[in-house]
Amino acid sequence: MKICLAGQGAFGIKHLEAIAKIDGVEVVSLTGGNAAGTEEVARRFGIPHWTQELGESLGQPGVEAVILATPTQMHARQAEECMRAGKHVMIEIPIADSLADSERVAAVQRETGFIAMGGHTRRFNPSHQWIHRRILAGELRVQQMDVQTYFFRRTNMNAAGKPRSWTDHLLWHHACHTVDLFQYQTGEAVADCFALQGPTHPTLGIAMDMSIGMKTATGALCTLSLSFNNKGPLGTFFRYICDNGTYIARYDDLVDGENQAIDLSRVDVSMNGIELQDREFFAAIREGREPNASVAQCLPAMRTLDRLEQCLK
Repeated sequence: MKICLAGQGAFGIKHLEAIAKIDGVEVVSLTGGNAAGTEEVARRFGIPHWTQELGESLGQPGVEAVILATPTQMHARQAEECMRAGKHVMIEIPIADSLADSERVAAVQRETGFIAMGGHTRRFNPSHQWIHRRILAGELRVQQMDVQTYFFRRTNMNAAGKPRSWTDHLLWHHACHTVDLFQYQTGEAVADCFALQGPTHPTLGIAMDMSIGMKTATGALCTLSLSFNNKGPLGTFFRYICDNGTYIARYDDLVDGENQAIDLSRVDVSMNGIELQDREFFAAIREGREPNASVAQCLPAMRTLDRLEQCLK
């Protein structure tokens, strides 16, 4: 399967590293926003074609699919461009930064019939998969999720510590992971929610601290704290308080409430959530089916984010 990747930054590189472990998939073109950086990444990963124009990548012979790891503000427009060019597309989280654009992406998917998937990696992390399988088996029910998403940001830097051309967002990017995961793990839509935010940064123009609360119709709760002001351990930490145990997930690690490690080595073929996400995308294309985290399945999270945004206005 020949694919192209758009985005030469930190997350684009994460996808290239993951794809290198997947048989039968070849990245034949790389689209980037920075000419020198795009060429450097293409040469490093042996990608034969690179460009700054997505349309040029889409026109490469035999390309079936695209992974978009570009700035959030470009996702909806580029996803539509890919599908209208006859390509399947995976859109890194979030699929858009507004509900209207998210619904437009879903509408184009229905119109064209091509596979469109959101990069909702938490669904694929072995730690969260382990919890999800026990929920489906009737062994667990989520009563409350307490989640902390913490970074330290003062400038527009990516995960690799390099300057980025766009400004990240606590609500439409980082909260999206947890909003989707909460609804995925409970199997319910959010019935009630609220959001509070701290002061806006004078140069970045975004809120640096945020607090979110959510509740499902049956009473499951989620409390999410987010910050770009945290100068300490970074990342996202999930506490699942269930009717039959408490579990703490840190990316691909999982412990119980007594801090005993849970063996996740047999959950899936890899411990890398991004690799598993990419494998699902390629498998759905080959099998002609809807993928887990299709854009249609992402819409409930986007609707909740829109409601939370209204709380902040």
